Amino acid sequence: MALTLTTPNTILGALAPKSNTARLATNLVTVLLGTLLLTISAKISVPVWPVPVTLTSFAVAAIAAAFGWRLGVATVAAYLLEGAMGLPVFAAGGGLAYFAGPTTGFLLGYLPMAYIIGRASDLGAANKPAMLFGAMLLGEIVLFALGFVWLLAMAGQAGWIDQTNVVASAFAKAVQPFIVWDILKMALAALTVTGAWSMIKAKR
Repeated sequence: MALTLTTPNTILGALAPKSNTARLATNLVTVLLGTLLLTISAKISVPVWPVPVTLTSFAVAAIAAAFGWRLGVATVAAYLLEGAMGLPVFAAGGGLAYFAGPTTGFLLGYLPMAYIIGRASDLGAANKPAMLFGAMLLGEIVLFALGFVWLLAMAGQAGWIDQTNVVASAFAKAVQPFIVWDILKMALAALTVTGAWSMIKAKR
């Protein structure tokens, strides 16, 4: 099973030990460290309402690209589970009640985002900046779409939404301000991963 969790096209796969037991242990530790990175990235935030500006999308993109889709999705799922169990891993805490808030669509959107980026990395995008950046932008589109749909579902009980123009108001308040910043974050994530991959190849 451990052999199928990563591919040689990813940074983690390229650095993985040969022993199956060692690989499995490495994968488990990597997932835990990945959730720690996601927690730290969530805490680096600008507390705007209704959705804070954080580095979480950058961390999800970098982790998925470096780990591949299986461990990338597993890391995000473990992070969400930690939050659901009450650990303060999100920008403003944790607990099941957190998933009734305005950020839930974005939190759940990290799962398909990790899959899309990790899948592209498994197929060889980790050493191709333009391809990886494109996959990250696609993942971002899915993330924003899910986050936006969730916000619309909450529109009836949200005081910050103009009830006379719900769609435009939700987009202007919770999506539009993040677009440019997230494009820059995806560019940085793509350059970080492809740069690390180039260093690994140079040392082989």
